[in-house]
Parts: sequence; structure tokens; C-alpha cells
Amino acid sequence: MPAETDVVIVGGGLAGLAAARRLHRAGTPWRLLEAGDRLGGRIATDAVDGFLLDRGFQVLNTAYPRLGTLLDVDRLDLGTFTPGVLVRRGDRLIRLVNPLREPAGGPRAAFAGIGSLTDRLRLAGLAAGCATLPAARLLAAPETTSEAALRRAGLSDAIIEELVRPFLSGVFIDWELETSSRVLAMVLRSFARGRIGLPAEGMAALPRAIAAPLPTDLIELDTPVAEVAPGRVRTQAGEIHCRAVLVAVDPPAASTLLPGLATVRMHSYTTYYHATEAAPLGEPILLVDGDRREVVANTVVVSHAAPTYAPDGQHLVATSVVGPTPPPEPTVRAELTRLYGRSTADWTHLTTVRVPAALPAAPPPQGRLRKPVALGGGLFVAGDHRASPSIQGALASGWRAAGAVLDELRAA
Repeated sequence: MPAETDVVIVGGGLAGLAAARRLHRAGTPWRLLEAGDRLGGRIATDAVDGFLLDRGFQVLNTAYPRLGTLLDVDRLDLGTFTPGVLVRRGDRLIRLVNPLREPAGGPRAAFAGIGSLTDRLRLAGLAAGCATLPAARLLAAPETTSEAALRRAGLSDAIIEELVRPFLSGVFIDWELETSSRVLAMVLRSFARGRIGLPAEGMAALPRAIAAPLPTDLIELDTPVAEVAPGRVRTQAGEIHCRAVLVAVDPPAASTLLPGLATVRMHSYTTYYHATEAAPLGEPILLVDGDRREVVANTVVVSHAAPTYAPDGQHLVATSVVGPTPPPEPTVRAELTRLYGRSTADWTHLTTVRVPAALPAAPPPQGRLRKPVALGGGLFVAGDHRASPSIQGALASGWRAAGAVLDELRAA
């Protein structure tokens, strides 16, 4: 490990990698220190008996603006999901699709049994507005919670409780929909504009692709950082002196390294992976519970979107549950029998993945989703807790923090 460099990046998740890419492009000397044995932070994929199991069900949205700066999305060989949802209501499965993406499904969605026709038109209008209005205008709108914003848009209890809350709870990991309305606007914008999918090699392919252009000799794995201070970073392997330190670890670790940083509340969720020879659905579409039981947030046949996630003759089903106390697998399996409307007795439980700190909570006020990244004294911070709680937020904050570092170094 060198005794000095210009910039030390602490953390090799998406934010740290995006920062490294910008610094490297600018020709500024840097070093990245990662406590774990791999890059990617909260994004990882395990190969188990021919299945690809992401560490928590996640998806990639092609409309994230920062992606195009950092990689060619087409090279990820993205398998995409149906642009819509299935809703379980009693003995019915109701299919609702984005009419902009699947025009043939529009008339059917208009008369579906979720809320009223007025509800569905208002929801479509809300999504269309988020997709077409300038982002700056969306971020200048009065800020409230997501639930309050939905009610302000005129949506009824029926459509909120039977469709919108079940869907968004899995996106925000927030059953209460306390997430800022500005985060909601950006999420609706990205869903309306982009394709949702999974890389053929698992979500871990995303950080690998972002890291690919970086020199590996500038990245130190298995190197926990014990202390950061203006001008230096201390590890068990020694101390590095530098002109700037950019902390890009998860929020709890960031608060430890930077005691002046406000504590960020984290949302937790759990994903249950099952294997089955007979897929319970014929398409890669998210299934949510419109019966208001609030046990399962969503479930999907992952291998319909990305066949590489399962070996030949098998299908992979991912089911996500929101909250810090996940139910036992038999409870989830019983819910899956009800949701899919068929027996799950012959399904194989592959594993349960708990993610206790999956996403930072983002209640109002979030402002323009650009919290300060320069802390003074040559210290900087990045992560989705400095922007929106998402892959886009992590990448954007890392890129922005690196820009702030470069500005300070040039001014010095």
C-alpha cells in the first residue's frame, strides 16, 4: 500500500466505483480501499447448484441516467420483465400493463377490477406527467410523503391499497409509503421511460462492468478502514496520506467513520428463493397481493426474464418480504400457494436472503435529492443516502462527489 496519493476512496460499492471512474478519467491519482473480499457493496450474486441468486431481489432500470456514462447496458445481456404487474384479488389474477410499452394491454387494463376507471386514468396521468415533465420541475413540486402525493392526485383507497401500496412497498421497502414524493416522482419517471431487467450473469455483473476499466492495482480488497481524518486514512496495513478522502460505504459505516454525519435509518427486507420444475406463471411479470394481507411484497418467476438464473428444466421464483422480522418459510410458501393459485408443495426452498440494511429511508424533506457531499477539511461522502435510495442514487452521488473532489483539488 502506498504511503500517499491524491484521493483515497473508502468503499467499493456502486458509489465508490463511480467516483473512481470519474477520478481515473480526470487523471487524478487515487486509491480505493474495500473492507470485503469483492466489489459491489450491497449488490452481489451467488451461484448455487446452477442457480444465480442475487443477495436480495433487485432489478436494473435502463432509464437510470448515470448508467450510460459508466457502461454499455447492452453488454449486460439484459433479460427484461413484462412492463406491468399481476394483482391477486380473491380468486382473480388481474393483469395491468404499461400501455406505452404494451399498447394491446391498454384497453384490458382500463376495465380491470382494480379501483375505478377514474382511478386508473388518474394513475396513468400521474405516471405520464412524471415521464414527460422536466426532472427539475418534478423536483420543484411541493414535497410530501408518497402516500399523501397519491391521495393529492385523487387516487382512491381502493387503488392505493390493492395496487399502488403493494407495488411501491417492494420498490421503497416501505409499507407506510413515508418515502418522499420527490423520490416517488423519479421512480415513476424511470419505470415509465425504461426497461426493467436482470443481467444474464446476475446483478453482480453491474459493479463488475463499472469496475472493468479501472486498474486492479489501485484497488485494495480485504482492507477495512479504522479511521479517516483530513489528509489521512488509517488501516491495519498502515496509514495513507492524501489530499482528499471520499467515504463511500453504507450509511451505518459512514456514520461511524464520519461522526458528524447524521444517522440514516435503514429499511430491511428478505428474499425467499424457490426452485420448481413447473413455472406457476407463463411470463416474467411481478405478482403483488391486492388482498391487503401485507405478508409478501412481491413474487416473480425470475428465470422467465433471465433464463440463465436457473438450470435447464428448472425455474427460479424470487419472493420478497418487507420488514426486519421475516416470517418462516412455510408461512411464505402458504402465501405463494394463494397468490399463484396453485400448489407449491413440490417447490424446493433454495435459500432465504436477509438484507437488514437494504435501502436508506427517504422521508421528507429530501429537497432536490442532492444532499451535500463535501464535508470540509478534504472529507467527502457518497452513497444513495446522499441522493435517491436506488442504484441511480448511488452512481449519481459517487460521480457528483468525485466532481466535488476535483473542484477542490484544482482550487488548492
